[in-house]
Amino acid sequence: MKGRDFIISCIIVVVMVFLTGVGVLDRPDLAVSDALYQERVATDGNIVIIGIDQKALDAYGPYQQWSREGIARTLETLNVSEECRPAVIGVDILFSGESDEEEDKRLAEAAGRYGNVIVASAAQYGIDISEVDGGYRMDAFYVSAFGEPYQALKEATECAHINAMLDSDGILRHHLLFVRLPDGEEVDSMALAVANRYRRSRGETAVLEPPTDRWGFWYLPYCGEPEDFYAVSMVDVLEGEVPAEYFDDKIVLIGPWAAGLQDAYFTAIDHARQMYGVEYQANAVQVLLWEDYKREVGDGVQLAILAMILLLAAMVFQRRSLRFSTIFWIVLGGGFVLSCIGLYRAGWVLHVSWVPVGVTILYAGGIVLHYVRAARERQAVTNTFKRYVAPEIVAKLLKEGKDALQLGGNMTEIAVLFVDVRGFTTMSEKLAPPQVVAILNRYLTLISECILKNGGTLDKFVGDAAMAFWGAPLKDEDAVMHAARAARDMVAGSKALCEELSEQYGQTVSFGIGIHFGEAVVGNIGSPNRMDYTAIGDTVNTAARLEANAPGGTIYISRAVADALEGRVKTTSLGGTVKLKGKTEGFEVLTLDEIMENEG
Repeated sequence: MKGRDFIISCIIVVVMVFLTGVGVLDRPDLAVSDALYQERVATDGNIVIIGIDQKALDAYGPYQQWSREGIARTLETLNVSEECRPAVIGVDILFSGESDEEEDKRLAEAAGRYGNVIVASAAQYGIDISEVDGGYRMDAFYVSAFGEPYQALKEATECAHINAMLDSDGILRHHLLFVRLPDGEEVDSMALAVANRYRRSRGETAVLEPPTDRWGFWYLPYCGEPEDFYAVSMVDVLEGEVPAEYFDDKIVLIGPWAAGLQDAYFTAIDHARQMYGVEYQANAVQVLLWEDYKREVGDGVQLAILAMILLLAAMVFQRRSLRFSTIFWIVLGGGFVLSCIGLYRAGWVLHVSWVPVGVTILYAGGIVLHYVRAARERQAVTNTFKRYVAPEIVAKLLKEGKDALQLGGNMTEIAVLFVDVRGFTTMSEKLAPPQVVAILNRYLTLISECILKNGGTLDKFVGDAAMAFWGAPLKDEDAVMHAARAARDMVAGSKALCEELSEQYGQTVSFGIGIHFGEAVVGNIGSPNRMDYTAIGDTVNTAARLEANAPGGTIYISRAVADALEGRVKTTSLGGTVKLKGKTEGFEVLTLDEIMENEG
């Protein structure tokens, strides 16, 4: 790769990595990652939810009026005896202030009877600015307040926090394992406390805690979508529709299960349906018990990987063919996605779309670059080709593509001009080769300019002679006049050129020109490997014979040409005095003396 291309690639990659690092792709990437990573997994059925649902609200009235008494009755119903009771009950409701004395007492006694109830607490976060070593430090994750259960309930039970913190896109994707209070105390989450209490009830060790960031968050791989966990209405429990024995030795979570209680979130496993907070806790408990944790790879590492991959892709897309680039794009983008899925199952979480999006942008840019380069190369080839072949032929080849390269031709009516430099052989014997070439190039340049200026197709140079025709490949309604004007311009131009060369080299030359008009076969003549776009036939041969007999500075034309230009030119008939090789007696040759001023 050229140094300039490499520098450009580096600049593009740096810009793309920077934009990725500042979060341009965050929302779409998180959505794609959730769709690919999160999946439903069958649970063992040991977690049961008792929901304060619409059925309970309809049966007992507004939740605030009976919440403590209702929860107390539920705990009493579940904790039938030491031999028949849940292993652990998590109450996903904060009872932070004292209310009715009798109700508070009943709830505290019911919760503390068998030591298997965990109640909720919750932190409020704010910003704290403190002075440290002569400067100031801002803590944007500072616990400004901490709500705990009323005193009697707190003393009778274990407390755990129920904070649910949304990601920047409004999706509940992480779980806060602990809350760190200003005094340094750490309060476990409801899910962690429930999981550990369940383990202890079974004589097992505490759960292996998941890897967290510095604030205590860990990535939660949900095992169930909304309403996947088995849930029963509190009414069915209190009315005996579901017997207490069903909950024996299980994990029971009690919490809001109605839209009006405003405890629901969009989660990573389902962006379309909200999940109730108590079921979010159930997901976290199950994953903690399984110890199936995922570790999010740091953004710094992922950005470094992204930079290396994008730089490689940029180098490939800039220099390799479009076909190879397309295959490389598909393999690289698709392979990375598959790798992310495999790594996720192995316990690592990467941004799925960073690499595919970046590579796709570079691929699209590569297509544009290939197109621009191809257009430039095509223009360069076209410009070069035009130096050897008439522009009309180049245009025909570019327009018709492969079809224009097929052997064959068509019978077409054309005007054919041959021109030869008279006296060139004698001059070349007297001058040095570089001088001969310089003079010849001047004459041939004049010839080609006169032909192309008048819309002719410059067929070929043969030594110091040239052939051109009008009427193909583009149709020309006044082909004969255009050929005549080209001949006139050649004669006029040669006079000025002769004076210049006479002064410079002491030598002069002139043109002999012949023009004929008629039908000829025009097309690609030759072999599949080497062909010329040319004209063949008697019309071409006759024009060549006219030129061969024309003295220097003279234009010989046929009667067909004179008739086509009748009234627009002055001619002199030579009758049958000029004998053309291969022509019968009576073939009339004329000189073209003048083209009338009203050339029309």
